[in-house]
Amino acid sequence: MAKGSPQSGQDYETDFYGWTQNQARLLRRGQFTELDIINLSEEIEALGRQQRQELKSRLGILIGHLLKWQYQSEKRSRSWQVTIRGQRRDIQELLLDNPSLKPYIPEALSRGFLVGLDLVVLETPLTYVAFPDECPYTLEQLFDYNFPEGIADLL
Repeated sequence: MAKGSPQSGQDYETDFYGWTQNQARLLRRGQFTELDIINLSEEIEALGRQQRQELKSRLGILIGHLLKWQYQSEKRSRSWQVTIRGQRRDIQELLLDNPSLKPYIPEALSRGFLVGLDLVVLETPLTYVAFPDECPYTLEQLFDYNFPEGIADLL
């Protein structure tokens, strides 16, 4: 039933919020035969993709700020420190809440590195040729609150 429950009046394509609330109600009541299974399964899969995207994005921000820290040492700021610390914490929380994302980390790291490069090139006078082709940081370094040396001193 792609249009939602007939008695609900909630249509997936014209009232997404109403559709979500109706689907949740039907699930809670155990009215499984009235569920919009096709759209519901697609939305659940999309939620999983969002978690993967969030991991990639947060790694990108973290790597971008680490690159700025490394390649623009004269412009280091407390803001960069706080961003690095915050991204580390948020990534760790994301992985605690979604442990099945762990096998995706290598791919997310590779993709996140490209996001980080774009961030650095956008926000600094540096160009892509100034940076390595692959992420110069290990996972251990990315999650180490004391890396690079001295980063935690001012916080």
